[in-house]
Amino acid sequence: MARFSEQPFLMYIGYVKDDDQRALDLLRQLDRLPGPTHMEFPDGFDYQRAKARAEALAERLGRDFGHPCPVDTMQDAATYFVACVPREATEAGWPVRVRLSNYGDLASISPPSGFPDHISDTVAEGTVSTADRLRLESALADLEYVLVPHRPLKRAYDGIHTGWTWVGEPNWWIRFFYHL
Repeated sequence: MARFSEQPFLMYIGYVKDDDQRALDLLRQLDRLPGPTHMEFPDGFDYQRAKARAEALAERLGRDFGHPCPVDTMQDAATYFVACVPREATEAGWPVRVRLSNYGDLASISPPSGFPDHISDTVAEGTVSTADRLRLESALADLEYVLVPHRPLKRAYDGIHTGWTWVGEPNWWIRFFYHL
């Protein structure tokens, strides 16, 4: 499978509104990848590689936050691994989860306050500190994950899997970061 972080416009650090369209373009591109008869992962998905990368991220976050950051696993989802920064390790005192998609090395930061448009919104509301945000974004960038902003992920899913039975209203976040 192609490494999507090799395409320079796909690495996401910082926020510009034009990034929404680039993120949607990327999500639609990944949505069209050939795959088995389900949407959990594309053909060529390497579970062992994804697990090793998730463990490397957890190790890095553990060093950066000074506290173990375990990796949870998910089943029947478009993400198998979630790196968890516990509340006692963060400056704001709120836990943070980093979901790692089974597609294109995508990552999504999920603070406890729900899904704001962007991680900077959680800084403004106080559930993630500026320093913690920088730690998270640096770790993801150094490990070549593609951080996807929440605004495009919250948009209604309009991809190619129209025959799929969704639970609730489908959006791009469910498609690439949640149970299917």
